[in-house]
Amino acid sequence: MQFIDSHCHLNFSQFDLCRDELAREAALQGVTDIVVPGVVASDWHVIQQLSSSYLSIHTALGLHPCFLNKHLESDLDRLEESLSSGGGCAVGEIGLDLFIADADIEKQLFFFQSQLDLAAQFSLPVLLHVRKAHDQVLKQLRQYKLSSGGIVHAFSGSEQQAKQYLALGFKLGLGGTVTYERAKKLRHIVTELPLDSFVLETDAPDMPLSGYQGEPNRPVRVKEVAQVIAELKGCSLQEVASATSLQASKLLDL
Repeated sequence: MQFIDSHCHLNFSQFDLCRDELAREAALQGVTDIVVPGVVASDWHVIQQLSSSYLSIHTALGLHPCFLNKHLESDLDRLEESLSSGGGCAVGEIGLDLFIADADIEKQLFFFQSQLDLAAQFSLPVLLHVRKAHDQVLKQLRQYKLSSGGIVHAFSGSEQQAKQYLALGFKLGLGGTVTYERAKKLRHIVTELPLDSFVLETDAPDMPLSGYQGEPNRPVRVKEVAQVIAELKGCSLQEVASATSLQASKLLDL
């Protein structure tokens, strides 16, 4: 079986002493591809080095809305330059976050819209970070009409919002949250929507699965996310692996 972790921060410093081990562990369990998104411009070169060192690792470059104090307008020029030379399978992690304290929506919108422009220019999908801002993000996506769609990382919206994303060519990222029984809204959405609506992710080292609270998440656990989805959908693990891998491969051109 093939599993794809469509969102994993394997470049983060928590993994400096065990990155090789985690990559091998994941590969042994059938995790054939890991997408590592950028959050600030200073980490892009590290992700690109990882992609050069590991065939299973793919680069996405972006400026995350939660790190506004680290972003410069000139970073957008750097991003355009990198993308023009084939620097990634997606633009991300980008989006809007109205959950954080003192959220500067105007500045967030500036960087988000600028990166949507670049995604449209280079016909690339986007990896979306969205918290308490689904309606605002959907409004932007309707205006930009990205031909390559993207992934709504750690989807947390309503079923209606989920269907709106799907209609715009997006897939919903499912990770650790779906493994918790208390995530009733998300689990209901999983049971109601077709399996080809979803892709797998871990967001490692964040978003630990149920039973692993307090531990850094690992890319190998994308397989356990898939198992929970199989149980919710009443289908086999093979079906989840095949459907989610196909969607991620097509969307990100892996």
